[in-house]
Amino acid sequence: MNLSSSWFPCPNLSFRGVWMRRTLFLLLLFLGLPLFVAAQEATLVGTVTDPSGSVVPNVTITITNVRTGVIRTQTTNDVGQYVAPGLPIGMYDLKAEASGFKLEETKGVVLNVNDRIRVDFQMKMGTKAEVVSVESNAVQVQADSSEISSLSSGTQMSELSTNGRSIYTYVILTPGASNLMPSFQAPTSVGANANVSFNGNRPGHNVYLLDGGENYDRGSGGTSSIAPSIDAIAETQTLTSNYSADYGLSSGGTISSAVKSGTKDFHFSLWEFFRNNDLDARNFFNPAPQHVAELRYNLFGFNVGGPVTFGEHYNPNKNKTFFFYNMEWRKLIQGQTLNVTVPQAAFYGGDFDGRLLTCETACPGGMPGFGGHSGAVCSRRPGAERVHERGAGSDEGSSL
Repeated sequence: MNLSSSWFPCPNLSFRGVWMRRTLFLLLLFLGLPLFVAAQEATLVGTVTDPSGSVVPNVTITITNVRTGVIRTQTTNDVGQYVAPGLPIGMYDLKAEASGFKLEETKGVVLNVNDRIRVDFQMKMGTKAEVVSVESNAVQVQADSSEISSLSSGTQMSELSTNGRSIYTYVILTPGASNLMPSFQAPTSVGANANVSFNGNRPGHNVYLLDGGENYDRGSGGTSSIAPSIDAIAETQTLTSNYSADYGLSSGGTISSAVKSGTKDFHFSLWEFFRNNDLDARNFFNPAPQHVAELRYNLFGFNVGGPVTFGEHYNPNKNKTFFFYNMEWRKLIQGQTLNVTVPQAAFYGGDFDGRLLTCETACPGGMPGFGGHSGAVCSRRPGAERVHERGAGSDEGSSL
């Protein structure tokens, strides 16, 4: 039987189509990556002056992200001021350059979500070859914003000891927060207990943001729709009062979390957090010799991130496009101890003589039963004694 090649599609065309589809998918994915981190923003502002205190216009301000190498330049206006909005969170080095002045540097400026940090420069007479370097303060004061907020860094969130590693556990560390949450809950989003009140506001009036987008389940009264891994979060900022109109979605607290992003260097990490009943003390309601309720709680996963580069063809300096990927597994086996009082077997047949408590054991010196009743009444209240005296003079049984 002779089969012509026209019976089968050309293998080269088939492979070419698959390759084109995969390439298109990757391009769309990489184009979408910057959109995911666009809301992890902060702002730098400042004023440049000379030794006499007069403002200096047309000064070039160079802002360099230490971890990614991305550079942005700004120029001061006629009154010596500059504003650099939309900066991704991270650590920055700043330089101020102008003709006739020494080069001024400020290093290690840390920007968090929604920060508005002021970095001023006072230029000194000299040449650009002379450099004046200043290390940034460890604690930045937001003099240009009146908001009241609290920040939990990624290091704090991954290393603080919490029972369950839920995002709601870190939220209650904010000043002015009160809660009715249990001591333990798994890191779930919808259905979790997010009963946290800020400054007396209703828990249902809080709103959760993830990378600037609304992450709020409006149908469950104050919980988030997505619960990312704690180790994937770069930081969480809780705004409780006087925040800007950008965060006007609710009258309670605004909890804004930012996911980690890639840097110019490749990073990879693994982790596991676990709890086991073999390492726990007995519960008060689980005394020996009963078996200890089983508990197996395991959280494990990994992070990987770095630059997207194809050698000389794309991003050779590793300062344009970055990626970050997180995966986490959560396994929970949580046994329960039930202590329930059940009736004695004789009670089901109407025989109440074999009670657990008698008048002599429950309240010595108490009152005997009415009129020959086998049931005893144990009470020392005067009112009950008078009722008992009336019942004792009757031949018929009485009930109390």
